[in-house]
Amino acid sequence: MSQTNPIRTRIAPSPTGFLHLGTARTALFSWAYARHYGGQFVLRIEDTDVARSTQDSVDQIIASMKWLGLDYDEGPIYQMQRLDRYQQVVDQMLAEGTAYRCYCSPEELDAMREGQRARGEKTGYDGRWRPEPGKVLPPVPAGVNPVIRFKNPPEGDVTWNDLVKGPITINNREIDDLIIVRPDGVPTYNFCVVVDDWDMKISHVFRGDEHVNNTPWQINIFNALGAPLPQFGHFPVILGDDGLKLSKRRGAVSVTNYEDKGYLPEAMLNYLSRLGWSHGDEELYSREQLIAWFDGTHCNKSPAQWDPAKLEWVNSHYMKLADDGRLAELVKVQLAKRDIQADSARLKPMAALFKDRCSTTQALADWLLMYFAEVQPSADDLAAHVTDSVKPALATLADKLSAIEWNKAAISAAIKETIAAHGLKMPQLAMPVRALVCGRVQTPSVDAVLELFDKEIVIKRLRSI
Repeated sequence: MSQTNPIRTRIAPSPTGFLHLGTARTALFSWAYARHYGGQFVLRIEDTDVARSTQDSVDQIIASMKWLGLDYDEGPIYQMQRLDRYQQVVDQMLAEGTAYRCYCSPEELDAMREGQRARGEKTGYDGRWRPEPGKVLPPVPAGVNPVIRFKNPPEGDVTWNDLVKGPITINNREIDDLIIVRPDGVPTYNFCVVVDDWDMKISHVFRGDEHVNNTPWQINIFNALGAPLPQFGHFPVILGDDGLKLSKRRGAVSVTNYEDKGYLPEAMLNYLSRLGWSHGDEELYSREQLIAWFDGTHCNKSPAQWDPAKLEWVNSHYMKLADDGRLAELVKVQLAKRDIQADSARLKPMAALFKDRCSTTQALADWLLMYFAEVQPSADDLAAHVTDSVKPALATLADKLSAIEWNKAAISAAIKETIAAHGLKMPQLAMPVRALVCGRVQTPSVDAVLELFDKEIVIKRLRSI
């Protein structure tokens, strides 16, 4: 695109709940597309659903965007702060005859639809208050606040070349005269989104395919206003484990929930981008690579399947690459949730030692609990490994460890001396040591694990039998 016609995308969540995974994916694709072409990305808060919108939801949306690293160039822009602008456009449309007042009561509308169903007709507004040449409208009822409806073209087709789905055509007879302002004077979604995208010069609208049916109305409103049309791209839904659509009301957890569970934002970004888009067979790639590759092509037309195991695999990859100091800070937060206060400097070498075994920082915190809380070896492990024949060696090792300087080399030497003195092999001593000190029999190298304990704790646990 030229400098006079820049790429501008947006994400426009409704603050009626958390930022769920589908909206996060849409935000990611919109952001990546703008960044690929050197354009701008806008955050807009669509808060005209006054009864359900909350500041907590706004805060959560912004926190989720920040965690994912989806930086925006403008915003957040709030629709409820733009009511004067919407009124200005409504007045223009009323004056030009592209909108009109409708005084139907809810009861009339219900009766209208019931009659249509009884006659086997498609339900919809019948246009009784729609002005037409030579038409006599009903008398205006007293004390009724009207809605304002868009005067949708009665004939013809609405066609657009969807960036994801390809050409889509919907006949205007399939849609009725949309309400654009409620009786309380608050404008509706399909109207506000057009005015916003027009004013904000949005060039490309990416969103979920639940909005496909809204698009004909919006295109018609754009045309009625003489506003330039953005290009539209509708991504298929994300399906849950059960094959049903993830949504706020069914199954979808928030983005921040994954942060709480110990996933890394770079892993979530990588995984989300693969739900509906691909670059060859690439599975793991950086943020910079995603921006370089995401040109709007290779988007899937079929629904994506949410796969928790695949997400864990991706997160494991990024756990291995993560800086140890950063992991220490994240694990510190996880431990604090369990009322354990730990020093970041002490956690750093622990994170380095155990991160290869963990898929999340929550799992890493599970490993490190043994350093800060009492452990309880399983009865099976004690029976299998802490036998009467090995107990003398454990006592010898405790004595040797109590006399050494506490470092990995000295610990290793004490273990080897104990093994030699009692005629054992390494696993015969290492396994019971792990069971007693760590509460589990599978760990990294036992000398490396013991070095990170307080010396007194190791000796106490070895002598607990």
